[in-house]
Amino acid sequence: MVWFEIALVVLTLFTGLVWLVDKLWLRKRREERAGLLEVHEPMVIDYSRAFFPVLAAVLCLRSFVAEPFRIPSSSMMPTLLVGDFILVNKFAYGLRLPINNHKFLSIGEPERGDVVVFHPPQYPDQDWIKRVVGLPGDTVAYRNDTVYLNGQPLSYEPQGTYVGKGRGSEATGSRLLLEQLPGRPHQVLERDDQPYFMQGEGEWTVPAGYYFVMGDNRDNSEDSRFWPEGMHFLPEANLRGKAFLVWMHWDGSAGGVDFGRLGRKIP
Repeated sequence: MVWFEIALVVLTLFTGLVWLVDKLWLRKRREERAGLLEVHEPMVIDYSRAFFPVLAAVLCLRSFVAEPFRIPSSSMMPTLLVGDFILVNKFAYGLRLPINNHKFLSIGEPERGDVVVFHPPQYPDQDWIKRVVGLPGDTVAYRNDTVYLNGQPLSYEPQGTYVGKGRGSEATGSRLLLEQLPGRPHQVLERDDQPYFMQGEGEWTVPAGYYFVMGDNRDNSEDSRFWPEGMHFLPEANLRGKAFLVWMHWDGSAGGVDFGRLGRKIP
């Protein structure tokens, strides 16, 4: 998505500059030269005047209000499915400049359980989505399919066997559990037959200014447990925003649009 941001910023600046220069200097010169004749505007000025307000509005909305993203993988199932189109609150954790993601106004900080979009430290040009499990100062451990938070195991309520559809059918047969993350209980998936990764067991203490993130699909998520040594934590500077709503779902292998997911809040 970085290339789109760059293109949007460049086009907004270009059309805005053309419109401003024309308003301050060029238009007056054309009128003086034309005299009583009809004034003809160059095409680039005409298009710039028409598109600048639209581009500026889109840029401001995407940068400071809400930005759409599409879920490309199954790492956040069952909360988010492949083919979900989501909206991300861009001001939940502060206002950031487009392209370089520099925060110039602090508003809030992630809470435990938030589903966040971010640039992973090992792939800074990509957008990933996971759930915040560990806050700065927390000690997070993962053993025997159980998350331990500051030495205490989370409790899990069995909710049956998961049945996926479309591109998410690979998760069929997983155990569906309600994980009692403090302040934010949510569903997770666990597999006993053929985990996609090694279990990712270990213990990590989250440093100041960082977060420990995990996918809800615990055996199919490249999250903080598996990131390279020295990069297990998500820097606060890499946050893009907080996911809050599914506004569309399209999965061609499952019949196209799933109207039942439209408008669904993200727990």
